[in-house]
Amino acid sequence: MREKIVICTERLEGRLSDYQPIEIAKVNTGDDEALWDEAVSKYHYLGYVKTIGQRIKYLVTYRNMLIAAISFNRASIKIKAREEYIGWDEQQKLKNLHQVVNNNRFLIMPWVRIKNLASHILARALKLLQKDWKGQYGTELFMAETFVDLKKHKGICYLAANWEHLGDTKGFGKVGKAFVYHGNRKGVYIYVLQKKEIERIKTERKEIERIKAESYHRALKPVRRSEPNMMLHKPDWNPEILKEAGITESMVINLGNELSEFMLPFLRCISNGGQTVYAETFVKGFLSDLQYKSAEPIALRYGISVRGAQRFLKDSKWDTAMMEEAYRATLSGAISCKGGMITIDESGEPKKGSNSVGVARQYCGALGKTDNCQVGVYVGYSGANGYGLIDRRLFLPEKWFNDDYKERRDECGVPKDIVFQTKLEIAGAMLNKVVSSGLFPARWVGVDSLYGVSKEFLASIPKNLWYFADVRSNTLVFTKMPVMVTPEYSGKGRRDLKAKPSIAPVQVNLLAQDDSLPWSKVMLGEGAKGPVIAHDKCIRVIACDGDCPCDTVWLYIRRLEDGSYKFALSNAPWDTPLHVIREAALLRWPIEQCFLECKNELGLDHCEARSWNAWHRHTLLVLLAHLFLTSLRLKYKKNTLS
Repeated sequence: MREKIVICTERLEGRLSDYQPIEIAKVNTGDDEALWDEAVSKYHYLGYVKTIGQRIKYLVTYRNMLIAAISFNRASIKIKAREEYIGWDEQQKLKNLHQVVNNNRFLIMPWVRIKNLASHILARALKLLQKDWKGQYGTELFMAETFVDLKKHKGICYLAANWEHLGDTKGFGKVGKAFVYHGNRKGVYIYVLQKKEIERIKTERKEIERIKAESYHRALKPVRRSEPNMMLHKPDWNPEILKEAGITESMVINLGNELSEFMLPFLRCISNGGQTVYAETFVKGFLSDLQYKSAEPIALRYGISVRGAQRFLKDSKWDTAMMEEAYRATLSGAISCKGGMITIDESGEPKKGSNSVGVARQYCGALGKTDNCQVGVYVGYSGANGYGLIDRRLFLPEKWFNDDYKERRDECGVPKDIVFQTKLEIAGAMLNKVVSSGLFPARWVGVDSLYGVSKEFLASIPKNLWYFADVRSNTLVFTKMPVMVTPEYSGKGRRDLKAKPSIAPVQVNLLAQDDSLPWSKVMLGEGAKGPVIAHDKCIRVIACDGDCPCDTVWLYIRRLEDGSYKFALSNAPWDTPLHVIREAALLRWPIEQCFLECKNELGLDHCEARSWNAWHRHTLLVLLAHLFLTSLRLKYKKNTLS
């Protein structure tokens, strides 16, 4: 056991080699963090106010005497010198800023005068930081930054540790929403941890500029400017969409212009200017009052080529990945907020034939049974500003990778690099992609019971997020921690050496029926039709791994209006207030609302095309239509969760 670290004011001076070994330890909890806070608050000229969000602190000791403290947190939002050095635009910065970290405090204790100590600590701390930050937050860092007060320091230790001085700030600070001049310039220093990542961003930037330039020149063509897509102005909007968004009859006349303006950033992803009419028309068709919204009825309604519309989904040359990135950045700007929830669920589409990509006999939630269908895995987001679907991926059953299906895979255009992955593996990869993007800040990950019963999946969720996982009614838990006991030998047969719990676990549905655990009547939030009232129970239980106890978690039980129950487990800390757990229950619902809206109103499940490309492009264009609907809600009517 490590000895307690102490603050000793004994003067230490001399060469670095005289003070070895020097220990650097991460301290984000407990007494060590309290010591870090005390030392920096008392001896650093800026003091220290406890911060929230991503951060890592280190204490530096010699023979258990504190000699230094250093910490890192999230990067600054706006630094001109850094932006010019990296060469990214605002969208790239929004996507990649979470990979930059700020050295916000560095303190050498005032009685320590050890030559080269500061640069030595900086070099070692950065090596530790890369591993610790990835382990704690799941993010690969490519740069560190810091600010040096030029009136007090010269930044020599940073230069000695191979940091680079990019320039100075202008002497402005943010006060509220405004920037106020205070005259105290600071030096901007950076340390590049991964040069390849910066090169990637610069290459991506050049490609974006090239595409923008081509798109700009296409936009200047007379046919594009003098002949706008008049089909966007056709007054056949879905009346339910207008009602939900708060659109009055007098506003309808301008919706075509709003849709045209909304689509412009996404049309830049289509290399052939003549093909943009198909993208606009599909989105308009999804928002229309058409009963069925596949390529053929949309094309017939708006007088475009049926064959052309089908080819546009299947093999037209447009950058689907780039449009997805633009979509996620726009969605983030519209609805992301602190304390949100990333949600994972699946959605099935019944199919009669067997030739569409991914079709097989499998469980279909829309039917509530196993049948012939396609299944997509979806990642959504919900928070105080609204909700939406972030990404989706078609699930290919394992038999689709058999040799018998090779011809069918080729006919459906399944990419050669696609290999079999379970829904859990697909969901895990999508979740990591969303978290690492930094576009959707979240406190929670919400999942349905398919993922909620998987111990491996729950364990793979980034440690800085809490899960709120639906579970089945027969899920076993312990109401108190059992003692693991090896059964006494009966004297006959083989001796049972496996320890067993001293008490039996119980099914969560029995706890719902246990009158000794009272129901609470609470208002979860304000919905579109008024307050959302719920009857619930929330208790601490011990989760089961087989028949053995494992983590202590929250069990949340909600009684629905029809008398049935919903169950969820959460690894939120023991001292989490109940109202926060209830907020998570409310945030879990919107992904179901997304499916409801996208299917009932926008045609998510109306794709008749058989190819991999067509399914992903159809669903992407539906997501664009849903995002346009969200933008209308935010503009004309306060968005609510219920």
